[in-house]
Amino acid sequence: MSLRIPRVRTRLSDLAEQAGVSTATVSRVLNGKPGVASETRHAVLAALDVLGYERPQALRGRSAGLVGLLVPELTNPVFPAFAQAIESLLSERGYTPLLCTQEPGGTTEDEYVDTLVDHSVDGIVFISGLHADTRADHSRYEVLRSRGIPIVLVNGYAEGIDAPFVSPDDAASVDLAVRHLVSLGHERIGLAIGPERYVPARRKVEAFVAMLVEHGLAKDAAEARTDHVVSTLYTLEGGQAAAAELVQSGHTAIVCGSDLMALGAVRAARSRGLRVPEDVSVVGYDDAPLIAFTDPPLTTVRQPVEAMARAVVSALLSEIAGDRAPRTELLFAPELVVRGSTGTAPRAPR
Repeated sequence: MSLRIPRVRTRLSDLAEQAGVSTATVSRVLNGKPGVASETRHAVLAALDVLGYERPQALRGRSAGLVGLLVPELTNPVFPAFAQAIESLLSERGYTPLLCTQEPGGTTEDEYVDTLVDHSVDGIVFISGLHADTRADHSRYEVLRSRGIPIVLVNGYAEGIDAPFVSPDDAASVDLAVRHLVSLGHERIGLAIGPERYVPARRKVEAFVAMLVEHGLAKDAAEARTDHVVSTLYTLEGGQAAAAELVQSGHTAIVCGSDLMALGAVRAARSRGLRVPEDVSVVGYDDAPLIAFTDPPLTTVRQPVEAMARAVVSALLSEIAGDRAPRTELLFAPELVVRGSTGTAPRAPR
């Protein structure tokens, strides 16, 4: 006795509702007819994938080319968000993205690059790569450029590399966080940040120190750096360790270099019997997916992922087409998102 596998019919109405278009548009896409905008076509293909339909053979066109996408790791939710945004935009334009993720002890950036070059990629995007490490040898990127491979570098700037740079404005993010906490009456504000060898961390520290001096919360830069900044790792455990030190020294508010660090700071406060935000206010950075649903919902500085992704893809495709993209660093303005992890400074005991 043989089993008969039922065939699932593709319902145009379901696809149209999911994609937000008409059934006639869905029909045109499925039949490969012209006259449909690339964004609309992508929405219909995404609807097919989301609803679990297999794409018709006619829609499996040849890729316009391969693009490598290197991210440091996927444990920090902001990196998958970047990868998804960039991959989606590349796919809309017919390119096939190849995602390369790193973790301690795993495949290195250089090893990934060698593999991508062997696969004749049309370009490579580096997110928070070695270009952001002030101690790293940046000549590796010049080698790629000398071989005619277009690259775009995200989140970190290095003088002398012949490539477009796209970054969030780290100084502005700290400015937003500190001004918010000062407006709530906090006078002991600390910074929990990652290793200062990386450009984003260094920029945040420099801005933070300047802000404390400007607001009279430290007599000079040396005091601000020594008494109010703790450098650790961009992890939950790193944030917890840094916050424990800052809380111990009397800080009532903590600015963190990532949302993961901020969650660690909340844990550190609670482990000492302190409440967030009644006793300690915490500000994160990134506004990663689901961060609004933490307990308490996290006040954070939103990194403009979607806008940055569009700039990255635009610059890379310009380079691939032979048009030189601007070499000045494109800085994108962050946004303060106030939620439940910040509040007025606690009153000093009498």
